[in-house]
Amino acid sequence: MKKYTKIVAILTTMVLLLSVVLTGCGSSKSNSNSNSSSNSTNSTKKESVSLTVWSHLTDSEVAKVQEIANKWAKETGNTVKVLADQSDFQAFSTAAQSGKGPDIMFGIANDNLGTFQKAGLLAEVPDGIINKSDYVSMSIDAVSFNGKMYAIPLAMETYALFYNTDKVQTPPATMQDLIDLGKKVGFQYDVNNFYYSYAFIAANGGYVFKQSGGKLDPNDIGLNNDGAKKGLSMIRDFVITDKFMPADIKGDIAKGNFQSGKIGLYIGGPWDVDGFKKANVPFKVAPMPTLDGKAIPTFAGVQTAFVSASSKHQDEAWDLLKYLAENTALPLFETGNRIPVLNSALENDEVKNNEIMNAFATQAKNAQPMPNIPEMQAVWTPAGNALQLVTSGKATPDKAADDMVKQIKQGIATQQ
Repeated sequence: MKKYTKIVAILTTMVLLLSVVLTGCGSSKSNSNSNSSSNSTNSTKKESVSLTVWSHLTDSEVAKVQEIANKWAKETGNTVKVLADQSDFQAFSTAAQSGKGPDIMFGIANDNLGTFQKAGLLAEVPDGIINKSDYVSMSIDAVSFNGKMYAIPLAMETYALFYNTDKVQTPPATMQDLIDLGKKVGFQYDVNNFYYSYAFIAANGGYVFKQSGGKLDPNDIGLNNDGAKKGLSMIRDFVITDKFMPADIKGDIAKGNFQSGKIGLYIGGPWDVDGFKKANVPFKVAPMPTLDGKAIPTFAGVQTAFVSASSKHQDEAWDLLKYLAENTALPLFETGNRIPVLNSALENDEVKNNEIMNAFATQAKNAQPMPNIPEMQAVWTPAGNALQLVTSGKATPDKAADDMVKQIKQGIATQQ
């Protein structure tokens, strides 16, 4: 009996050992198959795609963007065509709605985004594409609708105060300094252009649309509140009381007067810099002076880029756009005087040591992005008309402001 028990124990042990060996072999074979499958998957390359980018930048800037896009294409095995597009924005809308058009629009002002967003033509920016804290906060507001981003900011632009260094040694620090100095050396700008004159309306407490919770409210218009009317009075005084400029002055005339040395102070933007340099005008640029101890908030335009909602290659398009946003800041600054919106680029020595462009960058940090909602299109004409009536003395600031807002509301109603 004991012998029998011993034999059974030996047989049981042999069975167990055989089971372990077979299991090990099976596991090894399974792992081998798994590794083979994994290697096969890893070795399978994703099919390359061709992306099209439409750009509203200058030809030299488009060439630079293409150069940078080619680097991404080489790294990913895809192809990219960057095309200069100077058509009106309706061309994109028509193409996108028909399922065609570009994968990416690159270099479009933020105030043109609203119509596209409302029509569902913009893809929402996915999480992880950018870190908002890396950007000038104003630029994030410029591409956001109801708290969601639909484009990536690329560069910003605003206006500031040019001064002739032969006539002005130290730029005016306050609005009173500007008025006093303007009486001595001359001060002009495109006064009836709402884009420029909004600065003095906003500095006194006016606003276009109230912003609350990351959303602009087109039903709350602040262009006829007490601050806006005070701002219009200040603008009227530039023309009627101080006689800095005629009521019908145009931007080109004011620019020409500064370029020829007839005046020593002029409000303009980065787009004026090259012309003044070529004309050998002795000038510098300073941020706008303060009013009552506070910075004057100019209008800012933000150049943006977005992925079309109709693009068939969303992942690749966003990957390319992320690459372009991270690598075009300084090239566009060098090529087109585009002020970066990336904080790291603003801290770059090349930007900081450029005295003229750094002045615009400083002013831009105090600027307000032009409203990006479609209702903004109903503002420009009534606002421009109100300025003309005020500077010509044909209407009081109070009446002009009230009529302006009434017309804006009527214009918005027709958009519904």
